[in-house]
Amino acid sequence: MTTYELIAPCHFGMEAVLKKEIIDLGYEITSVEDGRVCFAGDADAVARANVFLRTAERILIKTASFRATTYDELFEAVKAVHWEAYIPKDGKFWVAKAASIKSKLFSPSDIQSIIKKAMVEQLKQIYHVTWFEETGASYPFRVFLMKDQVTIGLDTTGESLHKRGYRKLVSKAPIAENLAAAMIMLTPWRADRILVDPFCGSGTIPIEAAMIAANMAPGMHRDFAAEEFINLIDRKIWYRCIDEANDLLDLNVQTDIQGYDIDGEIIASARENAARAGVEKLIHFQKRPVAELSHPKKYGFLITNPPYGERIGEREQLPVLYRELAERYKALDAWSLYVITGYADVEQYIGRKADKNRKIYNGMMKTYYYQFMGPKPPKRAPQNQPQANQ
Repeated sequence: MTTYELIAPCHFGMEAVLKKEIIDLGYEITSVEDGRVCFAGDADAVARANVFLRTAERILIKTASFRATTYDELFEAVKAVHWEAYIPKDGKFWVAKAASIKSKLFSPSDIQSIIKKAMVEQLKQIYHVTWFEETGASYPFRVFLMKDQVTIGLDTTGESLHKRGYRKLVSKAPIAENLAAAMIMLTPWRADRILVDPFCGSGTIPIEAAMIAANMAPGMHRDFAAEEFINLIDRKIWYRCIDEANDLLDLNVQTDIQGYDIDGEIIASARENAARAGVEKLIHFQKRPVAELSHPKKYGFLITNPPYGERIGEREQLPVLYRELAERYKALDAWSLYVITGYADVEQYIGRKADKNRKIYNGMMKTYYYQFMGPKPPKRAPQNQPQANQ
């Protein structure tokens, strides 16, 4: 089976989490760059990466990499690629997106046009046609230019991997599903620990936590572009992948995952989203302001995405909101707090410097992931220890 170099883009700042995920899936990392992790894999890897990776944005098959500083160089380099190895005679193909950073070629539309023309010219010679009907499966390509180095990848995902399929109803400022999963995976939280999101909105963080607890593959209920790439990936591979996901799923896991929000309609939306994800029995949603946050048990986790104050009228409310969060956090016994926000005064209200602080780009917005770590719970005594002699 052909081995490809696969490219997995992710949120800037979350590369280490994605790298670990890929290694845990059993694949070898070839490189790590800002906002992407590359690894080696075959057709099985394409399917499994799409279905199982929680923190990636998409999976690309790397089809070409070269340097170009003029459009003539770009055209000739693209024309030299064996595109027939990826695109069948009836395939519909185009450059879905082009991005350029610190490169002499910087116009996305011109880059897309030149690459498409060069691909057509090469395939004309191979398939001995002058016109492509493009009536078959769709083959979208993505292009990245970084300091004049061009990388072209075949997009096997289609709609971004953060779209699991469960979130039909959203709050005003929803966090992306893959970013929510990465936030959770950066903590020591496990399914047998308490997790509360006091600003849960449409429920993304609790839902992603429940999916992790149940070992639910994030892509098991959605479609992917590469399912139509029958010249590259046998459909049986996808069936095997979903069978694997079903075998690993455990919806009987015991959890204490809670989501609160002050907006009752948003809480209703969160419940609907959780039901659509299939994890509604693993989460308790409740209309509750942050000022009423409490929990009787120790060693829990607050993982949350509070308002940043980006919208008009919000910023003046933030001091009260963060003060209430800090007061309720301090009242909890031996808990940890993890907050992603663009608000700069979080540490001031919490009353101490964060143990860790990671810069993350949430879309184009620079945010910080503040990690205030509580004490570790004591180790549990081994079960079924023989009793001492009386």
